[in-house]
Amino acid sequence: MTLRGRLTSAFLVVVLGPVLLGSIFVALTVATVNRDRTTERLDRAETTVGAAVGAICRQLQAAADAVVVVPSASRAAVAGQLIDRGLASKIDVSEKIDVSDPDQPTQPDTSGWRNCANPTNAPATAISATAYAQGVTVTAAHRVDAALLDRLGAASGTTVTLGGAGTRAMPAEPGQPLTLALTVAGEGAGTGFGSQLILVAIVLVTAVLAVLLARWLASSTTRPLGDLAWAADRVANGELDTRVPIPRPDELGRLAGTFNRMTRELQSYVQALTASRDQLRRHLAILGDTLSSTHDLDRILPVILRTAMTATGARAGLILLMADGELAARHGDGLTGDWDVPAADLLQRRLVPGRGILGTVAVTGSPVRGTDGADPDEPACESYLAVPICAPPDDDADPGPGILGVLALYDRLGAPGFEDTDLRTVRTFAGQAGVAVHNVRVHEEAQRLSLTDPLTGLWNYRYLREVLRREVERASRFGRMLTVLVLDLDHFKEVNDTYGHTAGDQVLGEFARRIRAGLREVDVAFRQGGEEFVVLLPETDAYGGVIVADRLNAAVREWPVPVDPRRPGLDDRIPISVSIGVAVFPEHGETAQQVLDAADEALYAAKNAGRDTYRLAERVSGAAPEGHLDAARQARGR
Repeated sequence: MTLRGRLTSAFLVVVLGPVLLGSIFVALTVATVNRDRTTERLDRAETTVGAAVGAICRQLQAAADAVVVVPSASRAAVAGQLIDRGLASKIDVSEKIDVSDPDQPTQPDTSGWRNCANPTNAPATAISATAYAQGVTVTAAHRVDAALLDRLGAASGTTVTLGGAGTRAMPAEPGQPLTLALTVAGEGAGTGFGSQLILVAIVLVTAVLAVLLARWLASSTTRPLGDLAWAADRVANGELDTRVPIPRPDELGRLAGTFNRMTRELQSYVQALTASRDQLRRHLAILGDTLSSTHDLDRILPVILRTAMTATGARAGLILLMADGELAARHGDGLTGDWDVPAADLLQRRLVPGRGILGTVAVTGSPVRGTDGADPDEPACESYLAVPICAPPDDDADPGPGILGVLALYDRLGAPGFEDTDLRTVRTFAGQAGVAVHNVRVHEEAQRLSLTDPLTGLWNYRYLREVLRREVERASRFGRMLTVLVLDLDHFKEVNDTYGHTAGDQVLGEFARRIRAGLREVDVAFRQGGEEFVVLLPETDAYGGVIVADRLNAAVREWPVPVDPRRPGLDDRIPISVSIGVAVFPEHGETAQQVLDAADEALYAAKNAGRDTYRLAERVSGAAPEGHLDAARQARGR
């Protein structure tokens, strides 16, 4: 969270905390007051409804009494007048003419009527009152309908329903025969909800005002710090003429003044460094000539990159060389992000030519510079400069420049990007670097050709003497063993005489391939001359040597070599076999030559034993071992 965010949060906690607590207190108080007011209204409504229903009951009783006292002939007329006047909804008169007659009714059908004097749980369709005289029963009833309930609700200010659910229940009792439920009218509930809405609105308005005030206070406090951070970022990007306004003479004002003084001094230092850089550029050509005479790429590349970075003021750089049709990163300096990796991992980077900025430079041979390099396979940067590393033109071959790699620089310090002068300087230097890299590769190729056999690709006899001497010295120094195998193809002259030298070359090449396939990475194979080969097995004793010899015998014997016969009738698959002599240092010789001679003598022993086998040097024991693993184990055990 930013400083402005922290200040805003602190102010809101201080201001809105009491407001929210006060709002909760007011809400609880309002709810209690509304509840008390509702209870009071229900009490008044209950009294009003009870009195209204009691008045109806008294009115019905008076109507029944009025009908029962008039003569029998006038009762119907009086009942009709009372109904017309609204004193009852219905008046039933029952006169008992013959008491002994069971079919003569004694009272009206009052199903669903509730008697005011003695209410029951029957369905309330009407309330009634009864008057009795000699032989006469008069029942006055008032219909219980929605109109009656509406009048009761209007009189009490509530909603009145029969039974059911409500805020207040009124059970039936003498004088009030109805089972009623009272509910506070909508006007009162609306008043409470409206109060809550007003309270919520007040809290929201207060919160908005508090947020605005907090943002203003935080902004006025942190704005000078923001200006200082903005200026520091611009200075970090090389804009040294940036200055910070001094708003007021407080602590922040003094900090801004100190920052401005620091940038002025830094600008003078950068100007001095720029002059030194110009001087360094003049020596760049001399450095290129020096590098062109060096044959160690691991020493050349760091010097090339560091000098290029110093000459242009770049923050980081990268050198990539073409290898197996791809751009391989060979050295980097000052790289960050995904490219800030150990050297061993950096050497595994591969870029496809033609893809991205560096791949395009490697294909077109044209230097580029720009800003905001965003290719995911290349270093992230704000500015870049990439030039091709070209081999010097060859007048006897293709006159066009051969692309050896790419030299890339990133983020020029003190400036938003690289200039044209930087491009020309680095391009000239890349030409010198191309000469150096080309010389190294020519030297390496010449050295490789002088030490390898062109037909089989194995090391030659010249390199054999050097490696054998070095391995014997190492084995002697560390007290280890070294096994030497001397191999000779059987009847190879017959192959040349029968199939021709072309087929013989094919046999030698396939034989060398099978030797390489049957060895470890630390083992070394050589072609000593003709059809004779030598294999060195470091840190291997006699037992291990005969295992390898037996494996090579089988690998050569079991698969004939396919060739193109020079005339019809010849088999296109030549069966071959090999004889092998095995000697071990220091058991069979104390010097490299002695061990090699012992292995050569063992080879002739294998030839004399019938070929297609191996023999261990006889100085291991008094008797020459047989050419199989059991004999080798016995020889090793003695």
